[in-house]
Amino acid sequence: EVQLVESGGGLVQPGGSLRLSCAASGFEFSSFPMSWVRQAPGKGLEWVSGINKGGGSFSILDSVEGRFTISRDNAENILYLQMNNLEPEDTAVYFCATSPWPIPRDRVFDKSKYEFWGQGTQVTVSS
Repeated sequence: EVQLVESGGGLVQPGGSLRLSCAASGFEFSSFPMSWVRQAPGKGLEWVSGINKGGGSFSILDSVEGRFTISRDNAENILYLQMNNLEPEDTAVYFCATSPWPIPRDRVFDKSKYEFWGQGTQVTVSS
């Protein structure tokens, strides 16, 4: 059974940091590009960052570039998202998902292109 389990979310003040983790099991993790996708309250899904199978190439949303860093540990089957200098606008449920590669640049996010999903972890940035 494919499982993606996110953790590391929580409540943080503006300017703070969090590191999200996504533990993968039930499939060959190292064979799949991966992405982080978020959903803010009352809004649709928004792709945040993606990384290729080997971890040597990544892509990131302009609004989080320089603040968020995606990485992966294929030996441990874990995907990470380091989030620094968090802003209230980053408040959302964050999901990890297996990803197409290269990352599609669709005007509207197409969930059907991302095969497996985790259940999400809540990130709230508030003072």
